[in-house]
Amino acid sequence: MTETPWDGLPPSGARRVNSKGCHDFFWVRMPDNAPALLLRMSDDMSEVCSLPKLKHIGVFYRVVDGRNSYCITLQEKAHIDLFETLCRDVVAAAEQASEPQHALSRAVSRTLRWHHLLRSGGRRGLSIEEQQGLVAELAFLRELVQNIGPTQAVDAWKGPENSAKDFELPGLYFEIKARRSGAHPKVRISSEAQLSDIEGARFCLRVHDVDTLLGDEGQNLADHVRCTAQLFDADIEALDLWEQRLAATGYQDETVEENRRWYLGTVRTFEVREGFPRLVPPLPPGVEEVSYAIRLDACAAFERSEDLNQILRSC
Repeated sequence: MTETPWDGLPPSGARRVNSKGCHDFFWVRMPDNAPALLLRMSDDMSEVCSLPKLKHIGVFYRVVDGRNSYCITLQEKAHIDLFETLCRDVVAAAEQASEPQHALSRAVSRTLRWHHLLRSGGRRGLSIEEQQGLVAELAFLRELVQNIGPTQAVDAWKGPENSAKDFELPGLYFEIKARRSGAHPKVRISSEAQLSDIEGARFCLRVHDVDTLLGDEGQNLADHVRCTAQLFDADIEALDLWEQRLAATGYQDETVEENRRWYLGTVRTFEVREGFPRLVPPLPPGVEEVSYAIRLDACAAFERSEDLNQILRSC
């Protein structure tokens, strides 16, 4: 039988995960003998909400020995190997933070990533179309960081949270579309809300040519993720948001196709306003959840020549 960190612990027993660790993580047996990971919080720490909900795993705060604690418990013993991997990953992520509050934020964020990973079940990573869209969104996110800084930029990335628009800034919204450079010059719109107006705000559709080939030259998806992630390394708040957003996309390092390379090409920006070719509410009675394509040549009158910095300054 495989050894686990909980072997030999009695109910309510605890053992420190790492005696040299910066934060108070413990392997714990709950009173009902369930294995758990516990992070003891100091009095000046605040709870991070909302907590993820995982199948067969409980995530909650509980007062243990007089101190509030972040707890992750296993409810189904058959998954103990996977649970140990999850716990060690959560600890490793949190130990990168120097401050206890940031450690808690990173622990919750990493648990959230597992929530999305486990929810995907047997899915084998993102589809090619989803990868193409993610590459385009990451390219825009990097450009946005250069203009407004990491925290504001990643906070504006709302697409992974199923928002109608991919990026939301004060008075300015962006929808990002990726297309093959050699494909028919059109983009697919996935809902009637996607190109709807936002009262009092400017709205731009950004179309990025993104091509892919199998080979050794260029960046694969993991490379695109890594070069984006490094923009947030120096800002713990931005890093936490980045991990949450990336997890919500369904991206998983282990499913990346190593030799599939992604190449960024031409970018075009269109301002969506009165007269732009689109379907928006109200739709005819009984019609909903529409998906359609728009030809880019029909959008030519709405194309903008300003760069991102100029567009940002105009709002």
